[in-house]
Amino acid sequence: MAQIKLSNLKEISKEIPVKLDQIIKPSYGRNLEDFTDGEVFVHPRGITIDRAFAIEFATEFLESNPLYLNKSYAVAHGFKDVLVSPLMVMNVALSLGVQNDSEKAMANLGYYNVKFCAEVYGGDTLRAYTKVVQKKDRGEGKPGIVTIRTVATNQDGKTVLQYDRKIMVNPAGKSGKATTTIQKEIPDVGSEPVYDLPSIQAYPRDLTGVNSYYGNFNVGDIIVHPNGRTITDEHFAWTYRVMNTHPLHYDRLYSSGRSGKMSGEPIVYGGLVFAWLCGLASRDVSENAVWDMGYTEGYHTQPAVSGDTVYALSRVLAKEDVSDQFGIVTFQFIGVKGLKSSEALEKFGADLFIKENDKKDLGKEKISEKIFEIERKLLIKK
Repeated sequence: MAQIKLSNLKEISKEIPVKLDQIIKPSYGRNLEDFTDGEVFVHPRGITIDRAFAIEFATEFLESNPLYLNKSYAVAHGFKDVLVSPLMVMNVALSLGVQNDSEKAMANLGYYNVKFCAEVYGGDTLRAYTKVVQKKDRGEGKPGIVTIRTVATNQDGKTVLQYDRKIMVNPAGKSGKATTTIQKEIPDVGSEPVYDLPSIQAYPRDLTGVNSYYGNFNVGDIIVHPNGRTITDEHFAWTYRVMNTHPLHYDRLYSSGRSGKMSGEPIVYGGLVFAWLCGLASRDVSENAVWDMGYTEGYHTQPAVSGDTVYALSRVLAKEDVSDQFGIVTFQFIGVKGLKSSEALEKFGADLFIKENDKKDLGKEKISEKIFEIERKLLIKK
C-alpha cells in the first residue's frame, strides 16, 4: 500500500503570485441550449439514507403512519423494517438531479405520473438518473419548457421511484454545456409497473386512528385537515439535507437579485412544502395506508417563504376494491397558505378545487392563497 508523509504544513501563499487571468467560475445546471432530447444525466453523489435520518424526516414532516416510525408495526405488515417515507425518497431523488437539470431553471412547473415502485429501507443507497424527454423552444429570448423523466434506484439497481417533471429554463444565447456524465438509457418501469401487495399478520390496531380506513371514505367527501404548519428558516438546512443545490432556496443575495414574483426572500424548496402538506393530512387520510401508489400531475401554484403557515384539504374522488384487505382511494389534494383550511373552503368554495391553469378559460380568478394541487392514490387497509 502506498503511503504519504504528513509533514508539518508551511504557508506558501505569499510566495505564489495572484494571476487574475486564471480565474475559474464554476457553473452548474443548464440553460435551454444545453438540453438535448434523449440525453441522460447520471447524477452525482447519491446518498445512503440511514434509519435515524429516515425516522427524523418522518417526524419532522408530520407523518403519522407507523410504517415510517415503528419497526414492529412495519414487520407485521410484511416489511423488513420501517419504511423510508415516499416523500423523502422523492425529495432526495429530485434534489440529486438539480445540479444537472434544474439549477438554472426559473421554475419547477409540475410533477407528472409519480410512481413509487419498491420499498426503501434505512441503509439503502439511492442514485438518480434523468432523461430529457422533450425540449420546447418558445422563440428567441423566451424561456423554454423542458420535460424530464427521473428514475431513482437503490444499491441493487432496483427502481424505487419514477416521475416526470417540467421545468422552465432561460436561454443563454449560446451553448455553455455543464459537466455531466451520460449513459444511453435509464431504467424504465413502463406505464403500469406491478407492485406486490404486502402480507399482513396480526398487529396492534390501537396504533392508528379509526377514521382513516378504506371504509371511512366516501366519494365526494371533503376533508378539512385542521392543523397548520408555520415554516421557519429551518427550510434552509432541510434543503441541503435532502441534497438540493439550487441557490434560490438558501441564498438571499441570489433570490433577491431575481425579478418577478420569485424575487425576494429565498423560496422554500417545493418538495419540502409537498412533504409538510402531506404530513398535515396524514392522520386523516394516510395513517392506515400500506402503500403510496403515486401522484398524477400537480403544481406549486404559488411559492412559500419562511414565515408562511400552510394548511391542506383532501377531496375523495374515487374508490376501488382490491381485495378483502385493501382498497384504493383517489384524493384531490390542495395546499393553501396564510389562512386556515376551513377559512379557505368558506372563502373560495368549489373554486378551490378547480385547477389554477384552467381558471382563465373559465373566466375565474386564480387564488393567491392556494399554493399546491395534485391528485394522489393510496392503498388503504379495510
